[in-house]
Amino acid sequence: MMKNLIIALVAILFSVSVSATGVESLDTRRTLLRDSILGNIHGATIPEMTVDIMKFGAKPDGVKDCLPAFKKAMAKIAKAGGGRINVPAGIYYLRGPLMLTSNLCINLEAGATLRFDPDPELYPVVNTSWEGTYLYNYSPMIYGYGLHDVAITGEGLIDGNAMTTFATWRKDQKPAQQRSRDMNHQGVPVGERRFGKGDWLRPHLIQLYGCTRVTLEGFKMINSPFWCVHLLQCEDAVCRGLRYDAKLVNNDGIDPESSRNILIEDIHFDNGDDNIAIKSGRDNDGWTTAKPCENIVIRNCHFKGLHAVVIGSEMSGGVRNVIIEDCDYAGYCKRGLYVKTNPDRGGFVSGIFVKNCKFGNVEDLFYVTSRYAGEGLDSDHYSLVTDIHVDGMTCDKASAAALVLQGTSSRPITDVSFDNVTVGEAVTGISFSDAVGVTFGTCHIGPAATTPTQVTPKDKIFEK
Repeated sequence: MMKNLIIALVAILFSVSVSATGVESLDTRRTLLRDSILGNIHGATIPEMTVDIMKFGAKPDGVKDCLPAFKKAMAKIAKAGGGRINVPAGIYYLRGPLMLTSNLCINLEAGATLRFDPDPELYPVVNTSWEGTYLYNYSPMIYGYGLHDVAITGEGLIDGNAMTTFATWRKDQKPAQQRSRDMNHQGVPVGERRFGKGDWLRPHLIQLYGCTRVTLEGFKMINSPFWCVHLLQCEDAVCRGLRYDAKLVNNDGIDPESSRNILIEDIHFDNGDDNIAIKSGRDNDGWTTAKPCENIVIRNCHFKGLHAVVIGSEMSGGVRNVIIEDCDYAGYCKRGLYVKTNPDRGGFVSGIFVKNCKFGNVEDLFYVTSRYAGEGLDSDHYSLVTDIHVDGMTCDKASAAALVLQGTSSRPITDVSFDNVTVGEAVTGISFSDAVGVTFGTCHIGPAATTPTQVTPKDKIFEK
């Protein structure tokens, strides 16, 4: 009897020790991963030479076309080997896209506004992508392809001015959207995927494609035609202190796609769509390009808009090593963390860490689904979703669900942990299906339970 008791006590102590070590190792793993990622992120290095845009003929009256002045200034900077274009206060009207160059910083002083002409005829077709499919389409308003050391900084404003043209196109985009997806699935060469006039596929506000050492810092964005900042196949990028009031159609805040070593910090979001959406290509394009989106640190951000942080749904190249920490909310978000994939996608999601993130009222706090939009249910490109860990995530109220895991029977979601999760009120507390290896630490959905009551004569067991 005593021998069996001793064995039982040793087993309990061993279990507690393993559990504590597991918690500690997850936190250590997150910290080491974060610091390793940050060690590879530096952003742009720009030569000290500085020119004033006013000296190239720019007139900040909101009327004169200042694009020729920017082209002249960028040519001078390029000839000198790089430098900065300083943009003083005023409204600079641009009749067409800014095509950036390497070793360039555009600095927008407080009170400076870049306002783009929304006439689609002014935007030539360029090599880009649209919802995870590579193709040729209207140039983004600010575009950089294959560059290094490129930056936009300052306290000024970038106004896409897209209200009357691009922002009205969504109702007409479906045929071209479907054609692009068919080309994706059929493996049509990218050079033959030509879109533009009459196709109604909106361009991005800022897109950097295949760029290294990028810094986007301080400025504010409004009235984007589509996604605000799209980092496509970029490496070593810093997004810091950006501000948004972007509530037109599909105005995502920051979309890293097939990019690596990205720091997103101190951002004030206020968007009409996802605040941050992490992607890696759609279906066939994601598989064949095979560029995961990886090594991303998101910290000290203030979320407001549709969803705070999304992974997917275009994630066929895989997403891994994402750390979200010390973030809060500046207003309503429909969801906190939202991972969305389906059997059309393939790819993987792994190594996701959430630490100390706070929300107010949401629809769902944490939602991971392998059945997004009910698509691909007759397909067999199941995604691997694994190794997701939450330590410190709260909300006041979830009007739908607090914690959701929806895998598939063919590929369950695995290795997920929750600790220090507090939800003040939720219609559905936990909804897990096709999920295995899920563990909990200290978690409260609804008010925390207190000391259990004692039996009293008023309990029903005493009723005759």
